[in-house]
Amino acid sequence: MTTTGPSRPAASPARTPSALERRYRRLLLAYPRPYRAAHGDELLDVLLESADPGRTVPALKEAWGLLVGGVRSRVIHQARGSAWADGLHLAVTAVAAANLAALLPYAGTLPLWTPLSALALLAILRGRVLAAFPLTLLTGVKAVAIAGGWQPLDLTLLPVHPTFLSDLPLYGDSSPPAVAAGYAVVLTGLLVLASRRQPVPTRSWWWCAVVPAAAWAGPDWMAESTALPLSLSRMAVETAAFGLAAAACYLARDHRWALASGVYLLVASGRFIEFADHLTRQHLAYWGVLLVLTLGAAFAPFRQRRHCLD
Repeated sequence: MTTTGPSRPAASPARTPSALERRYRRLLLAYPRPYRAAHGDELLDVLLESADPGRTVPALKEAWGLLVGGVRSRVIHQARGSAWADGLHLAVTAVAAANLAALLPYAGTLPLWTPLSALALLAILRGRVLAAFPLTLLTGVKAVAIAGGWQPLDLTLLPVHPTFLSDLPLYGDSSPPAVAAGYAVVLTGLLVLASRRQPVPTRSWWWCAVVPAAAWAGPDWMAESTALPLSLSRMAVETAAFGLAAAACYLARDHRWALASGVYLLVASGRFIEFADHLTRQHLAYWGVLLVLTLGAAFAPFRQRRHCLD
């Protein structure tokens, strides 16, 4: 005679989320992962309970509120640690990205130095400041040499012509001091960050995506005879970055993004100073926009504090 053990209850089928729940979960992706892990289920329950019966799509006002709240939470989540050190790392990242953007159209002509510049930016993005220093130093020496017509490391046919994204010779609209300034800022920032002997945070991979846009010399919108041509693509990238920095300073009540904007603007202003006698209204208007956004980022945290105290 055989005996059978107690019967096990049948496993309940997995619950299929509704269309409204799936759409709410997609909107909640705007929030940082730690926030979703701590409050995501609770917030989702509240949203589902307050939704009208039969609704399958979140209300527009509700969706917008979730997106804005998610962005605000991500910005505040980024405002951790030392503000000045993080702002300096942001500035170093931005200037290093600009240095790589200057070399990217010439990757076919400079098959060694362009990848070295890319490796330097990658090391900076991953917080490896000590590894980034020699890569930046070697690339900077070569870049300044090309701008000055010198051959200290290897023989390079001058002028260096692009293979894509541009139609101008490398550093044809710049000088050795202006090129050296960009690399000097990165090297100095790396030394300062390394001297702190504290971990440097990693940066988003989106920094790699802005390099090709900043490197593109088009669309053309200035006269061909202009001594200092401005790229609409790069202008769009820089204006968007400065605007996001000002918004982040306002939302987080933190100055780290203002510091990064100020350092980058200081480096970018070198070219405008160099061609001061050839600047047009378009140059001055663009530089003025960047200056206004930088000042807005600097004063935004104070305005937010006053608003909170009222």
